[in-house]
Amino acid sequence: VITVSYLPSVGMEDKPTNNLVSETYITDGLKDTGAVNIVTGMILSYRAFDTFGETNVLFIATCCVMIMLMVDEDKIRENKESNDRGFEPKNDVILQMIATLLVPVVFLFGIYIILNGHLSPGGGFSGGAIIGAGLILYLNAFGFEKTERFFTYKTYKRISIAALGFYALSKSYSFYTGANHLESFIPKGTPGAILSSGLILPLNICVGMVV
Repeated sequence: VITVSYLPSVGMEDKPTNNLVSETYITDGLKDTGAVNIVTGMILSYRAFDTFGETNVLFIATCCVMIMLMVDEDKIRENKESNDRGFEPKNDVILQMIATLLVPVVFLFGIYIILNGHLSPGGGFSGGAIIGAGLILYLNAFGFEKTERFFTYKTYKRISIAALGFYALSKSYSFYTGANHLESFIPKGTPGAILSSGLILPLNICVGMVV
């Protein structure tokens, strides 16, 4: 408490947080990244390596959860009551009706949030969370059997590995060209256009896929 009492007041110009770094983000962010949303430009350009680490943490966490919840498919076929899938809600008409109406809207909204992350508040993390919520709603309404018709463990692995691989390769290219002061062949586009901000749009899509 005594230490906190010596901290500068909020909003003071000489506060340590109001330094050259934040000033650079605000004044040069649009020029350097091409993203209208300065926060997204900062996360996926200036601090892209840190964001890549966060995305890997999410991937590892979900892998651990899936390993703990993994069940033997042969045992499921032998005895359907041997695991928690036997306790899924069966034919809940109200829930299934609501899910049928809401899930497509939730998916579309999540995709919109991801694709507009470089133009307005949003991005891969928030849009991916929305799509994930839609998947949870669909799973609760229709169960594992119907969900696994289009989203299986193999689908999850392929999407995650492809997204993380593209992220790593694309940012490695950016780091290499930036460190060696080389001109990148990836255009930033016109600020405000949907196809702009260079690699930020595809990186947002990759983060959204992993989330």
